[in-house]
Amino acid sequence: MKIPRLPQFTLILLAVLSMVSFASAAKFSRVILDPGHGGKDKGAIWGGVRESDLNLKVARKVETLLKARGIPVTMTRRSDQFISLSKRANIANNYRGAIFVSIHFNASTHTSVRGLETYYASAKGKALAQQIHSRMVKKLNIKDRKTRLGAKYAVLNQTHCPAILVECGYISNPYERKRCSSSWYQSLCASAIVDGIVAYR
Repeated sequence: MKIPRLPQFTLILLAVLSMVSFASAAKFSRVILDPGHGGKDKGAIWGGVRESDLNLKVARKVETLLKARGIPVTMTRRSDQFISLSKRANIANNYRGAIFVSIHFNASTHTSVRGLETYYASAKGKALAQQIHSRMVKKLNIKDRKTRLGAKYAVLNQTHCPAILVECGYISNPYERKRCSSSWYQSLCASAIVDGIVAYR
């Protein structure tokens, strides 16, 4: 049976679509995970809960999930170790085609404040923030404090790649502190972060 030839325009269109698909699938090749604080810098401390510990627990869970999907990961720290903000940014800047996700928990002197907020410092960072933030709000059933421009954060404005900083909840709020301290909540945070990263890709 003679196979009909596709018109030249159709062949060109298919080639363009293939290139677009490949480009969108190649937005990044590595995730830099940044568990905030560490070592002498404990971050926020409320009710005996240290932010630096929570940050690392969630980051490790994110790393495990990303590697299970075949996505390369670099951690800025793997233990209770102090890493300067500039060094964290430099770690990310050593890689081409990376994205940077800094994981934190929040606190306020007003203990009624609660919710999730995510910061970015560039247009590409904003797109990444929106993908991660929306999934975390839905999965965690948490108050939406929106994505925000966070150019004051050194790890965002010194990082060349798309970068975000997510505040996973307020440990100064008694209700959220209890949730944030639980393994199930940390696992949900990690899962939602990964879902957002994959959606961005």
